[in-house]
Amino acid sequence: MSFLDTIIEKDKELFVYLNALGVESWDQFWMVVTNQFSWIPLFALLLFLVFKAYGWKKGLMIMVVAALLVTFSDQFVNFIKDYFGRLRPNNDPTINEFIRILKRPKSFSFVSGHSTTSFAVTTFMILTFKKYYKYPLLLLIWPVLFAYSRIYVGVHFPVDIFIGMLLGVLEGYIFYKISVSFLRKIH
Repeated sequence: MSFLDTIIEKDKELFVYLNALGVESWDQFWMVVTNQFSWIPLFALLLFLVFKAYGWKKGLMIMVVAALLVTFSDQFVNFIKDYFGRLRPNNDPTINEFIRILKRPKSFSFVSGHSTTSFAVTTFMILTFKKYYKYPLLLLIWPVLFAYSRIYVGVHFPVDIFIGMLLGVLEGYIFYKISVSFLRKIH
């Protein structure tokens, strides 16, 4: 067995363990958490905080960069998923008979778009807010819950989440640096 095969096998074992922690009484909570539209109030708060801290001109520029970040992240994740073609847990015949499945998407698993994009936006916002607000790290609650929900509902392996997290942090940092260069030009 190769090193990669060992990682994939351990990833499946960890997924089965974490997914089995779910209980029916919590299913509805995690279904709400995994739905990106449930987070609209958070996005509205972030929008308000950006304009409060930066004003209209700079705030608008930050929101344009954030929108470009989300678009880039989404498209890059789709490219990676299609390239690797890893089956989601709910579609993996080696485990899908004995796991809890609350959602049944047909697309590929690696890398998690929920994890990548939420960590990208959060990293971008934490860096954007660090000079203006006392506790921007509290924003990390969102992507952690959002990413874990994908294991709970049966659609992503832990490696999908972890690599998505790392990729998202990198994307968020790069787009933050881009926004800083644009902010210097706005008076």
